[in-house]
Amino acid sequence: MEEHTIEYSNKTIKFQLDYKNIKNMNISVKPDQTIYVSAPLNATYDRVETFVKAKARWILKQQSHFKATKKMDDSNKEYVSGETLKYLGAQYRLKVLGNKEKEFVEIDDKYLIVHTKKKKDITRKQRLVNARVRKEAFNHFNKALNEMCPLVENIVKSKPQIEVKKMTKRWGSCLRKKNTILLNLELIKAPMHCIEYVVLHELIHFKHKNHNKTFYDKLTVIMPDWKRRKEILDEEVVLFI
Repeated sequence: MEEHTIEYSNKTIKFQLDYKNIKNMNISVKPDQTIYVSAPLNATYDRVETFVKAKARWILKQQSHFKATKKMDDSNKEYVSGETLKYLGAQYRLKVLGNKEKEFVEIDDKYLIVHTKKKKDITRKQRLVNARVRKEAFNHFNKALNEMCPLVENIVKSKPQIEVKKMTKRWGSCLRKKNTILLNLELIKAPMHCIEYVVLHELIHFKHKNHNKTFYDKLTVIMPDWKRRKEILDEEVVLFI
């Protein structure tokens, strides 16, 4: 992967360039404001530069959006009543209650209600919330798998297992030898229809390893609006990867 820069409106835009076996150029801005460009193997750098300059205004807008929402990163939280967490595409408000008998987290409408013996213990509250979110992620990811599997029964011979892990570079991964789909824990922040897109994406990889025309043709036939779902993941779900 190569690093390049362009100048636009008195600002320097730095981007990572990766040449792949694809037909069209693609660009994405990650929530850490890193810019990635994928280009066909036969694309000249002049063509890449023209493409990035044409997208420069959009790039700066996306970077501004992620900079403004960086305060939502979970690492800055104190886990007190009134703070919010993103869950299934919506902002859920935290409510912290003292409970001398037992500790648990319940999800009620738009609230994550934390019952804890020590209301001032940030680490304890974080551990409780994370445990509940991981459990919910596993359940919702498997629900998405159950919805998507019938759509690919002609190419996926046996239903894969779901594993959940916090990752830094991707939403999911297809582990063919283990017959497993590995999904990023942070995906639980996304709406359910976006989770379904990621699951379907990985299911198709069981048949088509590379992101080539055949792969995307299959994805489009099964899920015609997959690009919009991907846009929501890339642009609206705050995920610092």
